Amino acid sequence: MLFWTIVKVAFKSIAANKMRSFLTMLGVIIGVGAVIAMLGLGAGTREKVMESVKSMGANLLVIRAGQRASAGVMSGTQQNLKLEDAEAVLTQVPEVALVCPEVSGRYQAKYMNKNAQTNVTGSAITYFKARNFQIEKGHSFTEGDVNRQARLAVIGAKTATDLFGDQEPVGETIKIKGINFMVVGVTKSKGDQGWFNPDEMLVIPYTTAMSQVMGRDFLGSIYAQVRDGEDMIKTQEKISAVMRRQHKTQASAPDDFTIRNLQEITDSLNQVSSIFTMLLAGVAAVSLLVGGIGIMNIMLVTVTERTREIGVRKAIGARKIDLMSQFLLEAVTISLTGGLIGVLFGVSAIVVFNYITAEVSGAAFGAKIQAGPILLSFFFSVLVGVFFGWYPARKASRLDPIEALRYE
Repeated sequence: MLFWTIVKVAFKSIAANKMRSFLTMLGVIIGVGAVIAMLGLGAGTREKVMESVKSMGANLLVIRAGQRASAGVMSGTQQNLKLEDAEAVLTQVPEVALVCPEVSGRYQAKYMNKNAQTNVTGSAITYFKARNFQIEKGHSFTEGDVNRQARLAVIGAKTATDLFGDQEPVGETIKIKGINFMVVGVTKSKGDQGWFNPDEMLVIPYTTAMSQVMGRDFLGSIYAQVRDGEDMIKTQEKISAVMRRQHKTQASAPDDFTIRNLQEITDSLNQVSSIFTMLLAGVAAVSLLVGGIGIMNIMLVTVTERTREIGVRKAIGARKIDLMSQFLLEAVTISLTGGLIGVLFGVSAIVVFNYITAEVSGAAFGAKIQAGPILLSFFFSVLVGVFFGWYPARKASRLDPIEALRYE
């Protein structure tokens, strides 16, 4: 039997049972679409995680005060981070490019009849470079402003919108705890990062924050930016040694501070995201397996229904290979068509998901349409058709023609 004749007969058989063929395809359609959508969602999640960590700054080590223990019970954070610690890290660890002392607190900022709850951060001029902020309007405060405890503020994009709306904020005066601060700059928007919003902040000189707003003589944290190409782990160890000397910590005593490596956090989050994505993709791939079983089931039914047809074909000279090719082609056609529809379904799901999230939150989630998962799931759907169609096709090709002609 010629190949194109086999193809024609196979398509006629599928077309004769449209609803049954579609329902058979459904498992493959859902499986392929789900794999593409889940992997796209996972890729978008990983990118979001990377953006969130990068927005905090590149090559950063974060030094924070340790927990205070009393009779074996943790009773709060120690107040032992000083400006001298930041200076010692910068001067004694050559791998550190810059340091950024920081104090912070949640306060209400007021302008005229408007107010907004913001994260007020007191820091040095190195804050914007270390934390990867760009000034979109105006300018930052200077080292001289820090030394003279100037009442100047650089505000985030959302804070600017909350307080000023469409009005130009640079040059205006806002109040924090009843103290007047002049707005000298507005940072470029980074977008809501999920667990925090970097645009909902207000940065003032740390000297002003410590003496006039928060009334403290200790720091909340110290950010140390490591030079490009330097080993983060070794630099962390050197900083730890400097901090122990600064705090006169005995050799047998534990650290009274903590150092967090943002790169380690990035790697951990990325690993968790990848495992979660693979889990989702694995669950989705089960649908392909179920779809394959459905194809085998329907093809076995088809073989039974067409037993007399098979007997007639064999009686007039059809070979085993011809019958096997026909039924195998039908199974592959069903899975192939289901795979194509599944690809459209998966891509459409990603597009619709991004559109809905953009409408609801103002920014698309960023689920990715990737060529790799599309090709992989499509070819896998073809393999499903071949694998699960082989047994019914083999059964059809091995029917005894005399018994098949007697079948009612």
